[in-house]
Amino acid sequence: MKHDRPGSAADVRADLRVGLHWKEQLQFATGPAGVAPHVLDGNTKVAPSPPQVLLEALAGCVSVDVVLILEKQRTPAASISCDITAERADGKPRRIVKVHLHYMIAGEGITYDKAMRAIELSVTKYCTVRDTLDPEMPVTWSLDLSGEVRGSRAVALEEVPG
Repeated sequence: MKHDRPGSAADVRADLRVGLHWKEQLQFATGPAGVAPHVLDGNTKVAPSPPQVLLEALAGCVSVDVVLILEKQRTPAASISCDITAERADGKPRRIVKVHLHYMIAGEGITYDKAMRAIELSVTKYCTVRDTLDPEMPVTWSLDLSGEVRGSRAVALEEVPG
């Protein structure tokens, strides 16, 4: 059951705060006070869309934990990249119904089993963003533990001239 309704900011403890300002068309500047804003674009022409930013937040949150867990295992990562793939519902709203995180991790002494365990612990136990999302939505993950990590799909596409 959804509990969405009009209300007041006074009804919410302000643990996190961000602002948003409409720029033009479907573009918005957003972010917390005191930090350079980033842009959201509902048309995905000049910046990521809100659902893409949600996926970035999920991968970022999981990745923070993976970095910390690998450090605690005394096998710090030399590099970490993640490609995120999501499936959306056909109808309105086009909510995200499945997510897959494909990690590419490199670092001396990191084993496949320990890296997979780090990802699992983050997704299933530590990631705040994951725990905020619908628990019925499946999040899966895979790992390429190679000696050298290339950039993610999205980053690689931006690096290609033209």
